[in-house]
Amino acid sequence: MTITVYFFGSLVDITSVSKKELPILMDTNSLNLHLQKEYPALVNTKYFIAVNQQMIKANRNLIHGDIVAFMPPFSGG
Repeated sequence: MTITVYFFGSLVDITSVSKKELPILMDTNSLNLHLQKEYPALVNTKYFIAVNQQMIKANRNLIHGDIVAFMPPFSGG
């Protein structure tokens, strides 16, 4: 059972990957901590998290097949 994690923009420079398959972690907080241990530069980087194409502001449980995106701040015009 896995989740798919995508990285965008400057986060690809930090992780050196744009996509990563991971075993399911309990929730987005656990995933975030796991990735910060693997990529310490994430600790001092601002980014947003989306689960299944919906931006989240609070911790969210993860299930098999979820797609999680880590995105740097962006602006539009």
